[in-house]
Amino acid sequence: MSETTHDGPVAVTAPPSPDDGLSPAELAAKYGLSVSGARPGLFEYVRQLWSRRHFIVAFSQAKLTAQYSQAKLGQVWQVATPLLNAAVYFFIFGLLLGARKGIPHDIYVPFLVTGVFVFTFTQSSVMAGVRAISGNLGLVRALHFPRASLPISFALQQLQQLLFSMIVLVLVMVGFGIYPALSWLLVLPALVLQFVFNTGLALIFARAGSKTPDLAQLMPFVMRTWMYASGVMFSIPAMLADKNAPGWLADVLQWNPASVYMDLIRFAMIDDYGSSYLPPHVWAFAAGWAVVIGAVGFIYFWKSEERYGRG
Repeated sequence: MSETTHDGPVAVTAPPSPDDGLSPAELAAKYGLSVSGARPGLFEYVRQLWSRRHFIVAFSQAKLTAQYSQAKLGQVWQVATPLLNAAVYFFIFGLLLGARKGIPHDIYVPFLVTGVFVFTFTQSSVMAGVRAISGNLGLVRALHFPRASLPISFALQQLQQLLFSMIVLVLVMVGFGIYPALSWLLVLPALVLQFVFNTGLALIFARAGSKTPDLAQLMPFVMRTWMYASGVMFSIPAMLADKNAPGWLADVLQWNPASVYMDLIRFAMIDDYGSSYLPPHVWAFAAGWAVVIGAVGFIYFWKSEERYGRG
């Protein structure tokens, strides 16, 4: 700093500041400052998510409405798409390849349609999760909110779509002589567990997809492989028995989460699909997959909260 006098400019030394010599971190701590967009603590993050629950629900409903807004049939495609997939799989696997082995012929169509609808729930949740951050960068960069709101809302969107499909599934069941019973109430806890599992997967792949956009191109192949290994179109034990495969392989395939949730809903809704088709401790596995993947996915996503939308 300088002053101008008749004799010319004279240097004036500023008085020393009490903050001289403090590092940026020490300055921030002294004045109660924090980094913009810093990751909150885990419990605070959960509280923020809960406070935005209305946004999460409204966002999922808006996405569901807009999904088929350009199609003439509109929301009819919510149930028409999985039904058409089931028809294709029935023609190829049920008629041409004889995948009905081990399943009574009169329940194969309900067995297949249930598998397609339930697996599509998981598949769609994962695929939506991959693009949850990378496909909404404008929203992420413009507004401050818990980023987990996006993958959670996409998983909720797929749950709402499944509920529409369940109406069609009930009609299919009745059409094949399977009528509502008390056992159908077991569908509710099975779907809750599957939703928690799907949400955890969506969170995991949302973080992975935010760093690697090409993952969205790879995931359809991964999901198709998972579908073929999960018994959507056939009974895993019956199919492997014809191949003389070791018994442990059938157990591993039946304990995979997609197979577990399909089997539980088939068991609940189809009279002739008894407990003999289920692997042991199936409810424990269903709960375990939901708790582990749900918790791991949430923490894994939260760990990178401050980095979403940057770079």
